[in-house]
Amino acid sequence: METSAFDPPEGSLRRSVGRGAVVTAMAQGVRVATQIVSVIVLSRLLSPQDFGVVAMCAPVLAFIALFQDFGLTQATIQKTGIRHEEVNYLFWINTAVSVILACVLAAAAPLVATFYGEPRVTGLVAAFGLQIMAYGLGAQHLALLTRRMEFSRLAVIDVASAVTGLVVSIAWTFIDRSYWALFAGTLTGAVLPTLCYWVSSRWRPGLPRKVEGISQLINFGAGITGFNFANFFARNLDNVLIGKYWGEAQLGLYDRAYKLLLFPLSQITNPLSKVMVPALSRLKDEPDRYRSAYLRVMPLILLVALPGVAFATAMSDTLIPFVLGPQWRESANIFLALGFAGLLQPLNNPAGWLFVSQGRSGDFMRWGIITAVTSVLAFAIGLPYGALGVAVAYAVSEYLRTPFLWLYVGKAGPLRASHVLH
Repeated sequence: METSAFDPPEGSLRRSVGRGAVVTAMAQGVRVATQIVSVIVLSRLLSPQDFGVVAMCAPVLAFIALFQDFGLTQATIQKTGIRHEEVNYLFWINTAVSVILACVLAAAAPLVATFYGEPRVTGLVAAFGLQIMAYGLGAQHLALLTRRMEFSRLAVIDVASAVTGLVVSIAWTFIDRSYWALFAGTLTGAVLPTLCYWVSSRWRPGLPRKVEGISQLINFGAGITGFNFANFFARNLDNVLIGKYWGEAQLGLYDRAYKLLLFPLSQITNPLSKVMVPALSRLKDEPDRYRSAYLRVMPLILLVALPGVAFATAMSDTLIPFVLGPQWRESANIFLALGFAGLLQPLNNPAGWLFVSQGRSGDFMRWGIITAVTSVLAFAIGLPYGALGVAVAYAVSEYLRTPFLWLYVGKAGPLRASHVLH
């Protein structure tokens, strides 16, 4: 197998994955705790209007974020035997894209402010371009640290950035008690990790030079971006439709149920994704070890996630009023319907690891489009019956898609649907 100076040192991959999963999960836990503290403390220091101004920027920033990395971080992590010249070229692409996106934000800022009728949004949206540029400058350094499986370093950086961002936001309120305190903390949480990635990765870019074969990496990144775009569309259209046709009350019930289910699931799969994609990418030319690594992790995910999802789904009538309050009782049936779909998430979400680690970003994008189209059809079928109808229709579509997902995954690569079923 072709090797690279950017590959992890020789040693036990199992030990690296195990240690990486533990430290990444711990960092995720600290980050979540920091977010909770941030909400509590800053809510006492700032007004709802301050949070509202920042929230007005969120949809635009979420859309721009789909393109800021352009999938090139995953391209660096996945490629066998990647060279300095290739990483250098991708660094300059990331930098150029981030500058362009920052300019797009600045140009769009007055339009966003006009849409909301809130002039304060203009400067804030434009300022968030600095955050985009910070991410772009650190994208390839982050990719190299991830490729080398330096998860302990990444965990420390992640925690330090989250805590420092919170401290900066709180400190800023003593200078200017406004929405700029939230921006200052967010910008700190982007700039500090980028600086740390540069120091920790020990890699420095050179002048941009044309590299033969770079189009393959760009095409790979485009496939990842295509999937992210399709997934973003599918994940947000249900909210738009419910809000448009049934109003804010139904949307609120649906949104709370959806997020209450999705949040704990994402806390399990997201840390593992950071570990498993680079690990599987190193094994893609060794089919037996690749299969073994994936099939060893999957039962652990199911063991951790399924009992909790099943319990929460079965107890939704009691759980929702207890957690959210009695005014949210109507969310219980919506949570129940989404919970049935949630039972499949621990099985289906890691399929993305397989597409990415095998270099099949085109297949990944096509599956994202299939998922988006079938989800839209499900939303349309369920919409006449309100938020509950949308939730039920989505759950049914998830069960109908799952067999085809694993057949599609198994059409290439070392893992077949039969391996997962066994």
